[in-house]
Amino acid sequence: MAACVIFTYALGLLMRGALFQPQVGDLLTTVIYTGGFLGNVAAGFPYLLSVWLGYAQPDVAGHVYDYGTKFLVAAGLLNVLAMVDAFEIAAGRKD
Repeated sequence: MAACVIFTYALGLLMRGALFQPQVGDLLTTVIYTGGFLGNVAAGFPYLLSVWLGYAQPDVAGHVYDYGTKFLVAAGLLNVLAMVDAFEIAAGRKD
């Protein structure tokens, strides 16, 4: 699962996806950008490494960039899914 998270995050970086930053505005903008930011942060170490190395792509229009941004968020959501699965196995709720 860790390899899947890292591969998905790396694929998003190779597609030059943008990392979300929390923004304040109307309700929809706040929800989308805050949710995207939380998804990026949930990726864990790959997110911290990319921010530490100064990765920052502008938000541009295009299919590849948009898919790259979604891959970056999906990597974080996969990581959350793996954490929930590990917790359920440790708690004895799942075999």
